[in-house]
Parts: sequence; structure tokens; C-alpha cells
Amino acid sequence: MSAQQIRLEKENHARDADFNKALHGKTATAVGGFSSMLSKDKDAKKLAVDEYFKHFDNKSAATETDADREARTAEYATLTKHYYNLATDLYEYGWGQSFHFCRFSPGEPFYQAIARHEHFLAANIGIKPGMKVLDVGCGVGGPAREIAKFTDAHITGLNNNDYQIDRATHYAVKEGLSGQLKFVKGDFMQMSFPDNSFDAVYAIEATVHAPKLAGVYGEIYRVLKPGGVFGVYEWLMTDEYDSKNLEHRDIRLAIEEGNGISNMVTISEGLGAMKEVGFELLHHEDLAARPDALPWFWPIAGELRYMQSYLDFFSVVRMTHTARGLVHAFTGFLELVGLAPKGTKKTADALAKGADGLVAGARKGLFTPMYLMVGRKPAN
Repeated sequence: MSAQQIRLEKENHARDADFNKALHGKTATAVGGFSSMLSKDKDAKKLAVDEYFKHFDNKSAATETDADREARTAEYATLTKHYYNLATDLYEYGWGQSFHFCRFSPGEPFYQAIARHEHFLAANIGIKPGMKVLDVGCGVGGPAREIAKFTDAHITGLNNNDYQIDRATHYAVKEGLSGQLKFVKGDFMQMSFPDNSFDAVYAIEATVHAPKLAGVYGEIYRVLKPGGVFGVYEWLMTDEYDSKNLEHRDIRLAIEEGNGISNMVTISEGLGAMKEVGFELLHHEDLAARPDALPWFWPIAGELRYMQSYLDFFSVVRMTHTARGLVHAFTGFLELVGLAPKGTKKTADALAKGADGLVAGARKGLFTPMYLMVGRKPAN
């Protein structure tokens, strides 16, 4: 299925830029995290909250209809854009600048494991010095900066959220990488790049926001040069997921609400989408199913017994249920006295709900955030 066969949202970059300026002001170049979260324009924040949560408020897995899902997928770009307008500062505060999960090895500190996960994908794709590489859904540029330093390739980050582009650009300048990195505004379902533009393409836990995986994979296939390789860590429900099982649907909906996802699909559907658009699958594997000593989800589960360094405590303690409860109560108080924009606590609660869904899905073998697929565009 091509992007043209899918209903796409009309892009309006000027409108998005104006909203970004109204909501975020000058916080894109601030330190980030909790202080930035409290510095948003209250009226714009309310609009973002309303636009995002209208798709989830008063909806449950027991009552959700196909029409509810269709409404979300019809507004996939707006849904994702407002999710990251609300969640980016919380992500940076609670996790870091690489918005993805990873595998862990004994004795390996948290941020080293995050970087290794990025290196592993780059190595599987075969990214080399001087290559022109596209990062699809680049966040605030953490992986792009790491892979640029690791490979000496030139990375173009594609992102539909102006605030994240501003932050990614700021960090690239700060780290002296602005000559090796470029960040571009756009919807990955309708990319502005010409055909055959990039030597390689990667996506790290980003294409899950697509209304149809075949749509975004088709666009990636189009902009990739013949013979080029695309690698992705995809969020997918495993084939153990049963849509007739209410508990399974509860878990999926919690993940979707807490992570800005319009419609998450299964592994078999993900593999089918890769093949459908023409990729020759070189490798595919659920890395979460490897028999690792430490589970990938231990930080969001707040299981401090898995810490490999005392420094991990400061990275992960904020994800424990106790710390989350304290932060959420504090943000609720700040909202009450007018020091935080309304919707801050609601957003934090949704992220916590999503994290609990991720852990439940992982424990039951229903979900993976790291289904690795590596495909080549035929040379002829």
C-alpha cells in the first residue's frame, strides 16, 4: 500500500510554526526537562491537551469502536504532533535525549546501553563514513548525534514536531555537529525528498506513529537509493496478541494513549508491510525475546535491583512508582496554584499509564519495542 492510497493529513508548516512559538516560546534553547515543562503558554497548552486527549478521554478497550480508531488514524499527524508538544519535556526529564528503549548487559551503565542499541542498528544497516543517511522520526536528535559520531555519516533527521526540531538543532550546535546533521520538518507519510535521495535509512521506535506501516515504509523505499538498506526498531504487538481478549486490548490501548499511537499492529503485519512495499528482508528478529539477564523494561518498571551503576540511580529513580506519584502530586499542586499550565499532570498520568501498559505487555509476551527489521531496496 502506497502513501497515496492512505488518507493523509494536509500539511501546514506555517500554522505549526506559529503554534510552536505560542506554546513553547524560547524554551527550545533552555536546559529542558521539568523547568521547561512549567514555562509553556497556558492557552496553547490547553489546546494541545484538548486536541490530544479527545481521542482517548472516556474511551476504554471494552467500548472502543472501529470508528474511534479510524478517527485517530485520520488525524495521525496532529495526534503525534500534539503528543510530543506535551511529552517532550517529560521525556527529557525522565529518560534522556534518546527517546527509545534498549537491551542491557551486566555491568553496563544505562546511557552506555542506550548508545549500544543505536550502534547495533547502524552496524546492521552497514552505515559507513560519508554516507547520506535519513533518520525517520528523529526526536530531539539523540540517536542522530550518536550515530553521526559513531559512523562519520551525514544524518538528516525528519520530524513533524517543530519544538523537537528546534531542540535537536540546538543540541547539534552545542556538540559541534551542525555540519554533519540537518533536521527537516515533514510528515513521514508524505516526504518532500526526491526519489533515491539517501544511501541508508533508519527509524528507531518512531514509525509506530504511522496510520499504516506500509505507507511510511513505502515512502522510505522511495527515497532510498537502489541497493540501499533500511533498518528499523519497530513497536509491535507480538503474534500472541488476541484482539478478542479484553485484557490484551486494555494493554494495547494503554500503550497507545500513553505514547501517542493511533493504531499499533502485530509483528506479522509489520513484516508484511516491509515485503509489500518491495524490501528484500535481510534480517528480522524480536530483540526483546533474547535471553538477556536484565529485562529491557526494568527502568520503566522502576526495578532498581537491576541497576548496574550507582549513577543509574539518578537516571532511573524518577521512573519508580513512588517517585512518579510524588512528581504527579507536585505537578497537580503547581497546577492548582497556577504555577504550571493545566494539563501537565494529565499528561504525566497518561505517560505513566503508558509505561504500565508497556511493562504489562512485556511481562505477558504481548509487546516488543525492538522488533528489528533490516531490508534492502533491490539494485535493479
